[in-house]
Amino acid sequence: MGPDTRSAAEPDGALRPLAPGPLIRIEQGRLAVDIAPEAGGRIAQVTFDGTEWLLGHGDDNAAMIAWGCYPMLPWAGRIRRGRFDFQGRSYQLPVNFGDNAIHGIGFALPWQVEVHVPTRAELFLQLPEDKRWPFGGSARQRIEVTERALRMYLSVTAGQQAMPAVIGWHPWFRKPDRLEFKPLGIYPRDAEGIAMRPISEAPPGPWDDCFVNVEPLTIERGGHKLRLTSDCRHWVVYDEPANTTCVEPQSGPPDAFNLEPMQALAPGWSMAAWFAMEWL
Repeated sequence: MGPDTRSAAEPDGALRPLAPGPLIRIEQGRLAVDIAPEAGGRIAQVTFDGTEWLLGHGDDNAAMIAWGCYPMLPWAGRIRRGRFDFQGRSYQLPVNFGDNAIHGIGFALPWQVEVHVPTRAELFLQLPEDKRWPFGGSARQRIEVTERALRMYLSVTAGQQAMPAVIGWHPWFRKPDRLEFKPLGIYPRDAEGIAMRPISEAPPGPWDDCFVNVEPLTIERGGHKLRLTSDCRHWVVYDEPANTTCVEPQSGPPDAFNLEPMQALAPGWSMAAWFAMEWL
């Protein structure tokens, strides 16, 4: 979801700058992907036939929340005021976006590169066990390319204690000429901009909303068509700005820890999802 437009002398944590650091590249044929392990393990840029598809750090989008394509974990979207209950205990996460905690912590931490070959990279993150995320655990990514497709795999694994989890991706696409999208329904937003139930029929855009969706989405730009697919059923679409459209597959909706019945990841158990971009 989009950046908070409030002015403040000290920016929220998610709006603070984050430089890419050293990049690694994977590529095949017409498709090249630059990855920034130190900047949240995110994809810094995707280039197909010489055309860049993402807002990059150099596009006046230095805020850590606002560029590339980054993994969201161990939650996605906002958690209302950073508060939730889990297994009979109440938790307070640090807020980093207005009054809320947003997009997890993985996008702000350096990831370790475990594998880097011409068409594939694998990254690892040890989650902290502190006030940022009191449960610990770990996460892994696999990012791979063919000549016309980028495929991303993400997983999170509980450590020595059970934990809740929602995972997903947040790509900042350069503004497409067209977005084709037929969702099954939408989570309405309340006065605080947080998703709520019941799910209803989707209104016309522009949007900054979470949808239930099981069909591929397509975006068109500069004569190219890009198909987006995932095994995630929840998609956030943020297309209000003039320069970008975000299309974010997630394993659960924003504020899922409060909104949905949460199944715990038992110690050592994992949750996984995939996200694919294919140029047609």
